[in-house]
Amino acid sequence: MTSDNLRTFKPEKLFAPRDFSQLTIRQPQYLEIGAGRGKHALMFAQDNPDKHLIAIERTRNKFNDFAEKAEQLSLGNLMAVHADAIPWVVHALEPKSLAGVFLLYPNPEPKNPSQRWLNMPFFEFLLSRMQDNAKLVLATNIESYIEEAEQLAREQWQLGPNVFEVDKSSQRTHFEVKYLARGETCWQMDIIKPEGYQTRFDEWIKE
Repeated sequence: MTSDNLRTFKPEKLFAPRDFSQLTIRQPQYLEIGAGRGKHALMFAQDNPDKHLIAIERTRNKFNDFAEKAEQLSLGNLMAVHADAIPWVVHALEPKSLAGVFLLYPNPEPKNPSQRWLNMPFFEFLLSRMQDNAKLVLATNIESYIEEAEQLAREQWQLGPNVFEVDKSSQRTHFEVKYLARGETCWQMDIIKPEGYQTRFDEWIKE
């Protein structure tokens, strides 16, 4: 259910991240990519003890800060992961294993638009890891980014996005707090994966 004008993602080419170990998926399972210092991840885990969150951060200093806070709180439903998200997702997650995905204030990649999440072939693979009716949440303070993401969701991925302004009182991430405090508008796009949505990776599992 995707357009054919995007190059095909090749998960078999990716090596496992350093020190990778296979995890036991718990349900309902959520994924946050680019967790930063963990503000949203920690709040989500505390507010949703019945849900399990995997929160991935690639930058070492941000991850160390996040991991230290997570250890102090001893949250059994939060897994902090220091890795590049793409190979980690390929090696760790099975098809339809995620109840939700968070992409909160990702790098807008102004010099390399092909690296924006909905522009990447990997996005199809990420969709294959989501369950039917699972929700993907994307937030940004850049209007052109959310406009492009909405267009790609509709035209490239054949999905029905819902875009709206983030409430001024929201404090999910350090970026969000900063942007809203200085009077900027932040946007959110929610995508629900429809029942019966198909990708080329629905049966693909890393061997």
